[in-house]
Parts: sequence; structure tokens; C-alpha cells
Amino acid sequence: MTLDDALLLRIYRDMMLARLFDQTMVRLQRAGKIAAYTSSEGQEAISVAAAHAARPSDWIFPTYRETGAFVARGVPLEVLAARQLARAGDPLKGHEVLLFGDRRYRVVTGPGPVGAHVPVAVGFGLAAKRKGEDTVVLVFFGDGATSKGDLHEGFNFAGVFKAPAVFICQNNQYAISVPVSSQTASENIAVKAEAYGMAGRVVDGNDVSAVYGAVSEAIQKARLGEGPTLVEAFTYRLAAHSTADDQTKYRPMTEVERWRKNDPLIKCRNLLIRRNIWDSEKDQTLRQELAHLVYEKIEAAEKMPPLHPLTIFEDVYSANMWHLDEEKKELERLTKP
Repeated sequence: MTLDDALLLRIYRDMMLARLFDQTMVRLQRAGKIAAYTSSEGQEAISVAAAHAARPSDWIFPTYRETGAFVARGVPLEVLAARQLARAGDPLKGHEVLLFGDRRYRVVTGPGPVGAHVPVAVGFGLAAKRKGEDTVVLVFFGDGATSKGDLHEGFNFAGVFKAPAVFICQNNQYAISVPVSSQTASENIAVKAEAYGMAGRVVDGNDVSAVYGAVSEAIQKARLGEGPTLVEAFTYRLAAHSTADDQTKYRPMTEVERWRKNDPLIKCRNLLIRRNIWDSEKDQTLRQELAHLVYEKIEAAEKMPPLHPLTIFEDVYSANMWHLDEEKKELERLTKP
């Protein structure tokens, strides 16, 4: 599918912004300002292009590596930063709860347990279908999640009941330190879709046009009631699994550098240049503008007060139980100035 110039430029901007935000978060973690971070470097084309392929009314169920989806949906950077920095501006107050702030963005929180969100997303989509809503859910996960039972239960349910879902596997070649060759004996991950009665296809996850086209077609199919699709986006994680990971223990850096030549940002920029709507000067200007924006928003988040310890008791139960009230009183006593 051919992307028009305006949309391609928006996608490129969101990809660059996600990259710069990720890089800054990694530096803040190294400086001891945040506990841990998982970068999406090298995978931005998938989450950004997919988010743009969906309607604003569709819901996105990401993993912890879809910075691009949050950026594409317009979630304020200071909100994303506040969550990482444990500041009062985090609408989730440090909790791993469903909605990210409010329903405007329609992106849920990426879960820690791999694959745990897949059956939840399927149920969410089927509930929307029962209510007569014209909603499609986009469900992201990594290749490692295909070894989890949650994912297969979700796939089976989605296939049987034709859930309005698009499953997007970010096959970045490694489930932390486990390569795909040790993850599955299948020809690829997309072929697994056949067992659940759904369509499956493989696309170049570093090509925004390929991702946008595949996800758009899958969304249209789901919206027409024709059931879910599994899109395997073949890509590579250029960064370590997380800031707690030593990637040199399981993959050669020559492999990483080889994949850097296929960086989705470079591929998208080259496409813009070939269309004669972009050049190195515009690119440098955009990078400087976005870098300043990231700095400005993170600075704003750092000026926010930290989350008060007592927020751990908020937005968990509709009414606290007696033992939680006791714990809250004890924590209030311990945190008094």
C-alpha cells in the first residue's frame, strides 16, 4: 500500500520522536533517575505505522516496548516521563491498571507478564462486538510470547468467535536471550495462525509501507466481521532487552551492527528523500526540534512532585478492607515529616 506524503511524514516524525524519547529514558536510567527501561530502538516502524492504520476509536494493547504507539496516539511525553520517574503526573499512580489516563488515547498499559494481555484483549474486543461497537483491537506481543499458554488460549478464542482483533507479533529475533530458532520449530510465527482458523502473514517490520498496508487490510477484515489476523513483523531489537540486560552474553555485536544498516528510521528517511519531499537539512532541523521537545517535557516531569507513598492504596478497590486501612495508617505514621 502506498502511503501519501503527508501521512508518511507524520509517521516518520513519530518514529523519530519515539527514538529520541527512548534514548533519553535510557540515559536517565543510567543516571539513576529511573529504575529500569525497555527501549523500542529498531522497532518503531511497527508500532507507529500500525497505530496510524487504526482509527482513533480502535484500542491498542501494547507490550512494554511500544513507545511508538503511545507517541502516535498523542499521549503527552510528560505523562510518559512522569510514569518512568514516579512523579505525581503519572495518571496510573504507579499501578499496572488498564486505562492509560483516560479513554482519549485508547491505549492500555503494557503488562509485565509476557502474553498475559492477549486473552484480555480478545475479551475486550468481543465485548465491544456484543455491544454493537465498531471497534477493532490491535494486540502487540514479541516472538517469545508465542511460547506462553495465555497467547494460545487467546488465539483459539479469537478464532472460534471471530474476535475483531489484529495480532501483531514483533519478531525481533530474541526473547530476551533466547533466539527464535530455540523458540519455535515452525517455518515462521505467522504460519501458526492456520491452526486457529485465522489468516497469517509475514511482513518486513522495518518497512513502514509494508506494516501499514498489512495492518490496514487486517483491520478492515476484522471490522467486516471476518475474524482476526496474525501479522508477523520481522524486525530486530537494536538495543538491549532492557537496561538490566547484558546483550553481549548472547549475541555478537557484529550482528547488531549488520541490522543497523536496516534501521527503520533510515529506511523511512530514504523513502522520503526518494519522493523529493525530504533532505538532510530538513532532517537535522526536525531532529533538533524533537530533541528540544523531549528535553522540555522531561524537564517538566522532573519538576513534578514525586508520587506520595499512600497512592499505593488508591484506585485499587472501590472500598478498602480493614487490613488495608490498618496498613495505610501505619504507612501514614512512617511517612510523616
